[in-house]
Amino acid sequence: MEKTQFQTESKRILDLMINSVYTNREIFLRELISNASDAIDKLYYRSLTDQNLGMSRTDFNIVINIDKNNRTLTISDNGCGMTKEELESNLGTIARSGSLAFTKETEAMDDIEIIGQFGVGFYSAFMVSKCLTVITKAYGSDQAYKWESEGIEGYTITDCSKDKVGTDVILQIKDNVGEDNYDEFLEQYKIKAIVKKYSDYIRYPIKMDVEKSRLKEGSEDDYESYTETEVLNSMIPLWRRNKSELTDEDYNNFYKDKFLDYENPLRVIHTSTEGTATFNALMYIPSRTPYNYYTKEFEKGLQLYSNGVLIMEKCADLLPDYFSFVKGLVDSQDLSLNISREMLQHDRQLKIIANNLEKKIKNELSDMLNNDREKYEEFFRSFGLQLKFGLYDKFGANKDLLKDLIMFSSSLENKMVTLKEYTERMKEDQKYIYYACGESIERIERLPQTELVKDKGLEILYLTDDVDEFALRILNDYEGKEFKSVSSGDLGLETEEETEKQTEDYQELFDFMKESLNNKVKEVRLSQRLKSHPVCLSSDGPLSLEMEKVLNSMPDGHQVKAERVLEINANHPIFETLCKLFQDDRDQIKAYSELLYTQALLIEGMAIDDPVAFSNLVCDIMAK
Repeated sequence: MEKTQFQTESKRILDLMINSVYTNREIFLRELISNASDAIDKLYYRSLTDQNLGMSRTDFNIVINIDKNNRTLTISDNGCGMTKEELESNLGTIARSGSLAFTKETEAMDDIEIIGQFGVGFYSAFMVSKCLTVITKAYGSDQAYKWESEGIEGYTITDCSKDKVGTDVILQIKDNVGEDNYDEFLEQYKIKAIVKKYSDYIRYPIKMDVEKSRLKEGSEDDYESYTETEVLNSMIPLWRRNKSELTDEDYNNFYKDKFLDYENPLRVIHTSTEGTATFNALMYIPSRTPYNYYTKEFEKGLQLYSNGVLIMEKCADLLPDYFSFVKGLVDSQDLSLNISREMLQHDRQLKIIANNLEKKIKNELSDMLNNDREKYEEFFRSFGLQLKFGLYDKFGANKDLLKDLIMFSSSLENKMVTLKEYTERMKEDQKYIYYACGESIERIERLPQTELVKDKGLEILYLTDDVDEFALRILNDYEGKEFKSVSSGDLGLETEEETEKQTEDYQELFDFMKESLNNKVKEVRLSQRLKSHPVCLSSDGPLSLEMEKVLNSMPDGHQVKAERVLEINANHPIFETLCKLFQDDRDQIKAYSELLYTQALLIEGMAIDDPVAFSNLVCDIMAK
């Protein structure tokens, strides 16, 4: 029989599909099962109004059969079937709209994934089969038809016999070629795994005869094989059931099984939305940080389903980076089944869904913060750093969304506080929100720069993560109150009486010390922030000492330097010694200046240029 040729543009797409190398060949089974489910849907809905059908929902199923000897894989359904005209229309033209333009655009691209681009689902079967046969009988028809094709050369349609209404799709699986293993699609374990991954929530049972073994009766070690029909899919998605029907155990078991975690999640977010975007979502906030969370290897994203059929294992576009810790899935009927990663980036419905999810996650976190503080602090210890990165990222574009979710340790309490809590208990005349940076709370507690602020009875936020100060600088202020580092030049606490101590009588000494330090500091001056310590470093300008340390520690970062100021405590005995030496032994002032500057560096946790020279200097001074 003469073959009917595919249309030219369809032929070119099919040629690309058959001869291209795909990393996700298994997707063909998802497409064929989805087509079978659609065919059953049509007949099932017809049965609701046509009493002559005499079929209920439980009468429908999809059957998979493997024949290793003949290298065939068959997917059968008892759905509506197709007439000859429908075979011509549905299987004779591939991707009618836009396919030619797409083919031209992708001819120069070596690794383009056609699957999911233009509704070519049925033809994905050619990735694994050398011949496709479709035997179908439409409901209400006495005649069955066979559609057959070996690919780009075209197809034939002939009359045939078929006892029951429905469709059989028979794939003649390719032979192995080099590293291409097609035998796996004739293995029961592989087929079961693909069904579980992509089609677990198809609403009709997917059945397959599975080979099993058992002990022979009366034997202790002799086994016999037998075949048992097994339903491969669970059919009912948890996320489509009413919340009132589900228990915490249901949610937790699903989470641990689906996302391979051994601990229960901290929070479950089960939501559904109708309107501009209709979708169901089931999301979880984990109780612990994945081992690779803060590495490049971690891949964010939610599973994306369309009517219960998995489209993508991790859809990154559904989650902003600052909520990348969320695990879960989204199921929407508004998205096309055949959808690719490239198309998702421009899909309007997906963006609407993503925006809704972002608001929902934010609201859930706020609720946890306000009503389950202990659990929120547990969450923040695991994922708070990600929120801070999100606040700083994109020049603070998301700071209004995130600013009320971040927390810092406090000098007043042995726990974390929010910015809102800090500002609500600020003193009436307090100008700034004060903070101090360091590697740990213990180290910050010992910083001499904190003395004045603490002496005034003011609260200090302790910043221990590298990103913390950058995030606060991006925020600039909270509820009109600016952030101020305890190491900054002006704390807004000095009185006129205190500043009068900086008289011209000491300026000559300070200038001499600055010159002795070879301009390592911008200025030497008396300190109003020190109470018991003799010396400390502060900074002028936008770059703080802590930011200098962080930026210079980055592997590709440019070396930067803050404008350092060496501050001397006028009430410490060392200052009296400096004044006396300035009159009697200025050479000794040079040694003391170097000693005090190096001491200030060590207090700040900064590296010194020459530890050996510093050690010798200490010994020289001690010997005198």
